[in-house]
Amino acid sequence: MTHGHSHAHSHEPLALPKSRLNHIRILLAALVVPLAVLTVVGMFWLWPSSPQSPVGSLAPYAENTTAGKVEVTSLDERDCAQLSNPMQPVAPNAPAPPAEGGRLAPSAVCATVIDGEGKGDAVALQIPPEVYASLTVGTVVKVLHSQPFPDGPGLYHYWDVERTTPMVILIAIYLLLVVVVARWRGAAAIAGLAASILILVYFVMPSLMAGNSPLAVTLVGVCAMMFSSVYFAHGVSIRTTTALLGTFGGLLLTVLLAMWQVRSVHLSGATSEDAQFIFGTLPTVALPSLLICGIVIAGLGALNDVTITQASAIWELHAANPQMGRARLFARAMRIGRDHIASTVYTLAFAYAGTALPALLLAMMVDRPWWDIVTSSDIAEEIVRTLIASIGLIAAIPLTTFIGALLIHLTAPVGSSLEQK
Repeated sequence: MTHGHSHAHSHEPLALPKSRLNHIRILLAALVVPLAVLTVVGMFWLWPSSPQSPVGSLAPYAENTTAGKVEVTSLDERDCAQLSNPMQPVAPNAPAPPAEGGRLAPSAVCATVIDGEGKGDAVALQIPPEVYASLTVGTVVKVLHSQPFPDGPGLYHYWDVERTTPMVILIAIYLLLVVVVARWRGAAAIAGLAASILILVYFVMPSLMAGNSPLAVTLVGVCAMMFSSVYFAHGVSIRTTTALLGTFGGLLLTVLLAMWQVRSVHLSGATSEDAQFIFGTLPTVALPSLLICGIVIAGLGALNDVTITQASAIWELHAANPQMGRARLFARAMRIGRDHIASTVYTLAFAYAGTALPALLLAMMVDRPWWDIVTSSDIAEEIVRTLIASIGLIAAIPLTTFIGALLIHLTAPVGSSLEQK
């Protein structure tokens, strides 16, 4: 998760003595390079081999079933009365809504096959009631075509809605705006985001599925994501490294708090159907450990955002008044940090509340004390997730500010008034 803050260009403090600047670079390299090396070694060590990985091990549909697409031509059940494929179940465990008077149920639509087996055929397709309301004439629907009897008609089952075109347009708008508004820095940020996504898709998730330690995979994965996204987007500089160190500090606290809370609150991580399916199909994956991994990754974007902003604030305040002492510089930057804490904390809370809204609605329907609702497994999981991410964020701001003020002091010219304060 990211927030709309503008970060100034990464540049070093002005009028620095070269020898002292080199000293601070060596100090930072001594801290960051070992972390980078350990991250690379960890990725090699935890990289899932092909025989281990269950990625792609499940077929998307049953044997003798092919995928296709149909286009909705009518939502009026009377138009579909004479068509083939009436009243097909929408899923193995989801029976079709009952028909009345021999007619198709209200969630049936008329459609024309536009891709796959039977292209050009007109069929009646049963749609799950919760999906039916979102369909319009012209909507393209993905279907599964099966032939249960050699001499019988083929059957079409609803699978999903085709969403490629609108999603591609939305992604294109996003990328275009980032590049137009942020220019080369926006393009660099997109490259960093792409690198982080590749790490998540090709390392973190396959390694978790292969049964490797979730904590080790999480630490190595988020470190790799931080190095790639921060340095791609903001360049390699003392300022950027300051933010990176602050991020690592907040990240460490987030991991420790997540481990403590998941165990002490007895969160199972099995509050969703997806988690329960993982429990049945991937027995090597511990759901509580997977929950810890999710908490850490979910808070990573906001954590990086506040540290980059705080590092920029320190450098810009120093550039505006190079004579400002360390204590005053720290205090001024923390005023900015406190505003950022306030805005980001409720941003996180709103984001997680939106994610948990269906669970909240269901919980409110039950007549029981509010504290019982708050401490129920699904609600407690979201609260713990929000509070841990917020605590890590709050801790990272003064840490980043302190590191920045210290580095500016160490890189200030010898004998300057800054050193005397």
